Amino acid sequence: MIIEQIKLKKGTAIGLHFELQNAPLLIIKADKGFVMCGYLDMNTAEKLGDVAVRVSGVSTFEDVLCAEVKSISSRAQDLGIIVGMKAMDALELMF
Repeated sequence: MIIEQIKLKKGTAIGLHFELQNAPLLIIKADKGFVMCGYLDMNTAEKLGDVAVRVSGVSTFEDVLCAEVKSISSRAQDLGIIVGMKAMDALELMF
C-alpha cells in the first residue's frame, strides 16, 4: 500500500494506492470529499452523503489527477463539480 501527500493549489490531498490482483484501488482525499477509481461504488457514496467523484481507467495518482470525471454524487454537484471536468479541478473545489 502506498500513502502519498499530493500538493494542490488550495491544499494537500492524501492519496491511497492499494495494489489488487488485476488493477490498483486508488483514492485521493481532500478536506470535503474524495476522488475514487472505478473499483468503488458511487451509489454507496451517494447513500452515505459523501462528496464523491469517480474516474476510470487509472493506475497512478497522476492518472487520477488528469482523468476526466465520469460520475459525481449530489453533494459533489453542490460544490460546483461537474461530469467531464478534470479530477484535479474537482479536488481543488473540495478544499
